[in-house]
Amino acid sequence: MVICGDNALAQRLSKELATVYAQRVTVVLPSLRGGDHGPQIAELTGRADLAVDAVEAQVPDDGALHRAGIAEASALALTSGDDQLNISIALRARRINPHLRLVIRMFNPTLGRYLEDLLDRAARVRNPAMDPATVDASTTVLSDSETAAPSLVAAAVVGSDKIVYADGLLLRAKERTVGTAGRRDPLCTLALLPGAEDSDEGDVDEDPDDRDGPVLLPDEAELEGLPAHRGTVVLEAITRRPGYEPPRARRFPRAPVLKELFSRRLRYALLLMSVIVLVLTAVNWLMSGESLLHAAYVTLLDVLAINDPKAEEPGDEQVMQLLAALAGMMLLPLLLAVVLESYGAFRKAVALPDPPRGLSRHVVLLGLGKVGTRVLDRLLEMDIPVVCIERDPEARGVALARARRVPTLIADVTEDGVLEEAKIKRSRALLAATSNDGTNLEASLYARQVKPELRVVMRLFDDEFASTVYRTLRDTYPAAQTRSRSVSALAAPAFAGALMGRQVLGAIPVGRRVLVFAAVEVGGNPLLENRTVADACRTEGWRVVALDAAGAGGEQRDLSSMTPVPSGGRNGLEWKVSSEHVLRAGERVVVAATRRGLGRLMAAGPGHGTPPIPGTGEYHFGPPSPRAQDDPRTPGHGW
Repeated sequence: MVICGDNALAQRLSKELATVYAQRVTVVLPSLRGGDHGPQIAELTGRADLAVDAVEAQVPDDGALHRAGIAEASALALTSGDDQLNISIALRARRINPHLRLVIRMFNPTLGRYLEDLLDRAARVRNPAMDPATVDASTTVLSDSETAAPSLVAAAVVGSDKIVYADGLLLRAKERTVGTAGRRDPLCTLALLPGAEDSDEGDVDEDPDDRDGPVLLPDEAELEGLPAHRGTVVLEAITRRPGYEPPRARRFPRAPVLKELFSRRLRYALLLMSVIVLVLTAVNWLMSGESLLHAAYVTLLDVLAINDPKAEEPGDEQVMQLLAALAGMMLLPLLLAVVLESYGAFRKAVALPDPPRGLSRHVVLLGLGKVGTRVLDRLLEMDIPVVCIERDPEARGVALARARRVPTLIADVTEDGVLEEAKIKRSRALLAATSNDGTNLEASLYARQVKPELRVVMRLFDDEFASTVYRTLRDTYPAAQTRSRSVSALAAPAFAGALMGRQVLGAIPVGRRVLVFAAVEVGGNPLLENRTVADACRTEGWRVVALDAAGAGGEQRDLSSMTPVPSGGRNGLEWKVSSEHVLRAGERVVVAATRRGLGRLMAAGPGHGTPPIPGTGEYHFGPPSPRAQDDPRTPGHGW
């Protein structure tokens, strides 16, 4: 893997690839002694347990790319914030290595889609015989919002980073005892724990030789007869409570009620004026002896000052006319206030509704910028109720909130009463995703005072600041869940998954080891084809967790997409697979596997050479290449 960049994302991504996926990484950057994150990347290159190298070059030209081994690399990540520089390097790298998998960070999504199509076409033109089934030369363009949203949503909804997105479902690894493992009908058991609980926080470095750690992917027979207090890690699908029905969007804007049109003071003023008119009507009726309807008619004419003067009438009637005229003078500004206030309130009620009175168990989303818009879109896809707070009425996500009828407050969250108006006391989580660290921190601290046990997720730019804030809030509020993440920490897992290839859905740490979730073709793989699901699984190797019956010859879906398959679709994943089901050619399975197990499983498939996921420790069926054989850090060296 080659990474171009000198920033927090490049440093995080290097560590993610080297520790979680055990990849050989080469970083191209201006200097290891200066720059933004040169010294931090230098620390990674100095660790003997990580295969991280560096190439210093002020500009990543052809010479720098060749020194980084781009011709033999399997993937390239471009992490610079300069879109034009990333495009230039991507075009140059595609020309040098048509088989290269590209992952590009870009801020312009429209340009990114055009670039993806251009580079994929270039790969096919330079190598027409390339088989997409065995060679993944894809191009993936990721933006800040695309990379940050999944982790933010998972931390707010699930409260843990041990999650994987697969075919529209949110899957999490949850620690439970044997006695409580069936509480949420788990999909499978991922591990048997030795005793101590794991933390959701911190970096994970897998130690394959750790025999005292958890037993990964145990067989069902191993679970029988275990004590009820034995700890396990199970895979659960996050679903809605039974009987829950997501709110449906209205086809037409709802009619605003009286309290939304008029303020309390204006309603009281209107009530007082109505009482005055009624009193004047009653007095006129008693004095004139006419009918009540005639008295009301004459009184209204006097109030509106359109009646004839009663110059020759008795004095009491003249006094009544003067009092009615005086009431009419007070009525005119009141009517003007009614018109102005109702007009503004009507526009607000139609465009952006306020939070409903009985709303609860919702997510309060702060900020509707690029990241906030994508987070809102994901929350709506998962049918999770949300209340948005945005200071700028012209922000990017306000249009989405208006179109989807999402309750939104156009206000400054630092002002008193804004979070209370968003029903923060009855919410399930606060997700602060503005571009201002101070605003995010201030809102989170205030929400902690209002509801100490509230789950809080903050988007913070500075990596060290995010870690410091997390530790402080964790120690101050030990009973609450707090997640503070820098942008680089949110982006690194998504970039790493894209670099590993489209078949990799994600990775979940279990203790000091890692389980990788991947989609594998059954056809041509003797470890899977014509075997039952029970026979195809291996303890400490891999386990089949889902079945995709889509034909291998057709276009494969992106299983990492958050958009679920429509109900009744034939191409949806089957998560409850019978252990007696026989796997046939043309099917695709989703497996949870150790890195070594996945390497062995992929190497046994079609191609019989280097599998799509190198660096797993068991992918050389023949002698390794001279370059890999000379490097003692190469995973699988000497195997």
